[in-house]
Amino acid sequence: MPRVVHFELCAENPERARKFYSEVFGWELHKWDGPQEYWLIKTGDPSKPGIDGGGFTPISEPDKFRSTVVTVDVPSLDDYIEKVTANGGQIVVPKMAIQGVGWLAYFKDTEGVIVGMMQPDAAAQ
Repeated sequence: MPRVVHFELCAENPERARKFYSEVFGWELHKWDGPQEYWLIKTGDPSKPGIDGGGFTPISEPDKFRSTVVTVDVPSLDDYIEKVTANGGQIVVPKMAIQGVGWLAYFKDTEGVIVGMMQPDAAAQ
């Protein structure tokens, strides 16, 4: 059964957001070394309950979604894209490679909620 493994917070000013969440919750945040502008979030001890993996995605376009987005780990992104659309969902960001991490797509469910799906693949380019 696929599980939520990651969350994203959108931020107009990731440095300001980094400072806020670091000071409020003590989370560790650092800029990712990958090709996209992205900040990784460590929320605590991964042996305790909760999602330790998170990130900030910068908002640069006015129409980009402004919300918290959870990402579900799936074994085959293509299969789950088909399941989403067959069940009334809509793909809002098509399948894309996250270099060295995997394949990612975002969908809108039947209630208008944006959710990510990730297929791990270290060879993704």
